[in-house]
Amino acid sequence: MSAKTNPGNFFEDFRVGQEIVHATPRTVSEGDVALYTALYGGRFALASSDEFARSMGFERAPIDSVLVFHVVFGKTVPDISLNAVANLGYAAGRFAAPVYPGDTLSTRSEVIGLRENKDGRSGIVYVRSTGRNQNGDMVLDYARWVMVRKNNLDAPAPEDTVPDLPKAVAVGDLIVPEGFRGSSYDTALAGSAHLWDDYQVGERIDHVDGTTIEEAEHMMATRLYQNTAKVHFDEYKQKHSRFGRRLIYGGHIISIARALSFNGLANAVTLAAINGGRHVAPTFAGHTVYAWSEVLDKMALPGRDDLGALRLRTVATTNQPCEDFPDKNEDGRYVPSVVLDFDYTVLMPRRS
Repeated sequence: MSAKTNPGNFFEDFRVGQEIVHATPRTVSEGDVALYTALYGGRFALASSDEFARSMGFERAPIDSVLVFHVVFGKTVPDISLNAVANLGYAAGRFAAPVYPGDTLSTRSEVIGLRENKDGRSGIVYVRSTGRNQNGDMVLDYARWVMVRKNNLDAPAPEDTVPDLPKAVAVGDLIVPEGFRGSSYDTALAGSAHLWDDYQVGERIDHVDGTTIEEAEHMMATRLYQNTAKVHFDEYKQKHSRFGRRLIYGGHIISIARALSFNGLANAVTLAAINGGRHVAPTFAGHTVYAWSEVLDKMALPGRDDLGALRLRTVATTNQPCEDFPDKNEDGRYVPSVVLDFDYTVLMPRRS
């Protein structure tokens, strides 16, 4: 085996405080946006129309928030999760400067926690990753934790260090892009008359539609983000794995759920924060994804009467329409159809 190849990092290779510069910087193009639209069919007006975006104070249509997340996330995979057993969760994520076609994104991560599992065969790695554009402006930072295999089972366990992460990003810590305004928002062009004022805490919304995952589409999507995790591509080796087939990248489910959420949340124009999230169960090609959302909180933005924030919980299910909002059993365990539980905050125009 050539020493020039990269086997990826195993659990014992990580150290708390370790800084990792991820290859390769990525210039995001109009082609990426078109392909992302073809894969998911997102219809949020802000990311779809230059003219609509200009009416809200942007220089042109910014790249969809979730696509930005995928590009920033994809940079981290070869160093953080190439040898992962599972990506376990997200927290404390904030979107900042808008990203436009032609911008170049790069990512750095810091290891903020480590905890070896009791079986000594794997451990949990906690990282904070920050994506920046070519000017050094932060576009996104977030924490995530991932279960990573050990290569040397005899390697000593590190001291347990588990970071204290907030349950949600506080409204005062949300970053509203400079110039972003909701006062001239056109609900007819956006596709829904329901603005921030019309939603209530505790309200649940069935997004109605479903999307069936095709094998080629999920692999194309994952390549779009330069995510190199082996479990998504190598059918031969995955036949001998726990599940016996390729796994769908969890972010693919986030994008499907976000696109489906347009029906009911069309004016949730952009993400401001990722508060938390879990990929509850694996998803495979051939599964049909449905989604519903719950309004967890409704927050006025300091000093703003044109924009508000909604904290949302979107749950995605497979092969189970959401008319009855399937969630958890009486014992607190998720029902088998739930594959994603995603907690995030969006910005939405208010009535003037």
